[in-house]
Amino acid sequence: MTIKPSTALRNEYLQIAYLAKQTGEPIFITNKGEADGVYMSIEAYEEREKMLTHRASILAAEAARLAGGPTYTAEEVEERMEALFHAAES
Repeated sequence: MTIKPSTALRNEYLQIAYLAKQTGEPIFITNKGEADGVYMSIEAYEEREKMLTHRASILAAEAARLAGGPTYTAEEVEERMEALFHAAES
């Protein structure tokens, strides 16, 4: 975990941006010794958003399953996918 004071963000932006891109990790920014914000590269942000969206879809599917929604075996999914592929080729 990297922690930088807010003055570093203002005075050393290029170095902080480079560090964020190289590590892929967020950099915590403090103001007067207190946590104030987080800086991260756009690539890390987009990856994080994809992960959160994926987790939300898994959670929704699990909630639907627990509520009695339909479930499918791996074989049923494969058959459906094959049917879709064949329909798309036609």
